[in-house]
Amino acid sequence: MTDQIKTHTIGIIMNGVTGRMGKNQHLLRSIVPIMKQGGLKISDNETIMPKPILVGRSQSKLEKLAEESGVSEWTTDLDSVLNDHQYQIYFDAQRTDLRVESVKKAVAAGKHIYCEKPSAVTTKEAVELYQVADKEGVKHGVVQDKLWLPGLVKLRQLRDQGYFGEIVSVKADFGYWVFEGDTIPPQRPSWNYRKEDGGGIILDMFCHWRYVIDNLFGDIKSVSCISATHIKKRRDENGMPYDATADDAAYAIFELKNGVIAQFNASWATRVRRDDLLTIQVDGTKGSAVAGLRDVWVQPYGATPKPVWNPDIEQKIDFHAGWMKLPQQQEFDNAFKIQWELFLRHIVLDEPFRWNLLEAAKGNQLADVGYEAADKRQWIDVKDLV
Repeated sequence: MTDQIKTHTIGIIMNGVTGRMGKNQHLLRSIVPIMKQGGLKISDNETIMPKPILVGRSQSKLEKLAEESGVSEWTTDLDSVLNDHQYQIYFDAQRTDLRVESVKKAVAAGKHIYCEKPSAVTTKEAVELYQVADKEGVKHGVVQDKLWLPGLVKLRQLRDQGYFGEIVSVKADFGYWVFEGDTIPPQRPSWNYRKEDGGGIILDMFCHWRYVIDNLFGDIKSVSCISATHIKKRRDENGMPYDATADDAAYAIFELKNGVIAQFNASWATRVRRDDLLTIQVDGTKGSAVAGLRDVWVQPYGATPKPVWNPDIEQKIDFHAGWMKLPQQQEFDNAFKIQWELFLRHIVLDEPFRWNLLEAAKGNQLADVGYEAADKRQWIDVKDLV
């Protein structure tokens, strides 16, 4: 006789999943796969099974998404489903400027909170969300997906193994050309380029840079930044022209408390000639590494070439050939799915989950500091948040 499997059914209100990120990364590549694999196994006779309901403003989009995903439950009435006790978690992937009001409603209804970053448009609102959720005693988390990307996991492993020696600097390059929409359709939503709708590459990407730097390289002491709106006119999803009022590029230097200097460039107006859409180079006294989203290339001290500056002769060193690609030593799951599983374990088993709404607020803080540094053209210190 086999032991009976105990299933913890966890209802999840998924708001904003008709959008690109909510649909692809959270629903189709995270929650649905967890359901299809028979739930999240936590022991030989115990599993966690998500039970999602799709929430949005468009009935037609929800119906289409329900058919595509196989998730039958959906509604356009958020208030009614917040009062349904079979749903314990509220997840928010709406547009940033819509998030605060909905999350506050969910907290008031006693729901645990999991949301996309940034959790709010301003640091003040983000801190307030953390304080409201903490006061009400609900569990809460924020998406910090890049920590589980294979490339960054490998970087962290190299750091923990002592490969770098003393890290001296970090250089990150992110971005690609986002088409304006006049001759070729844009591949990002138009609200991303309107500041009044919560758009802007600093608000979007500095939230990522905060948790990447904090978790891999050290605490940030101060910031210097220049922002720009390189493309002034764009067309929206309906082909209508609009003024791009948000920054579409940011060039920042972060001084860390441990002395490491980190340079992070981000642009939606650049063409890619590098190994990936995001590359992070870490230079240390014993070796260097360059990470893309999935792969990492290394060059230890003993394999470092010794170039001599002479622009009058042809360069004979093949600088790319001196790097070794790390072999595939383990399998990696979808980064969003990994963090979803950790959050579900946090809800059911009360396991630690440190990526909470305070961490989300730290991302907003860095964005605000970035904007201030860009406006004032000066270094701005990053202070303790609470």
